[in-house]
Amino acid sequence: MSEPIKTQHKCESCPLRARAEANPKSLIARFWRWHTTWCPGWKAYQADLAKQK
Repeated sequence: MSEPIKTQHKCESCPLRARAEANPKSLIARFWRWHTTWCPGWKAYQADLAKQK
């Protein structure tokens, strides 16, 4: 049997995400939170994280 391939999402190393997490009250953070409400990549990343738990 082969090992399952781990998908690496760009969200893990996104510079926008890093800036938003560094300063949660900034405009960038507000944009990031809005962006995650509709971004299909973010939703896939969250689904993969849920599967790992």
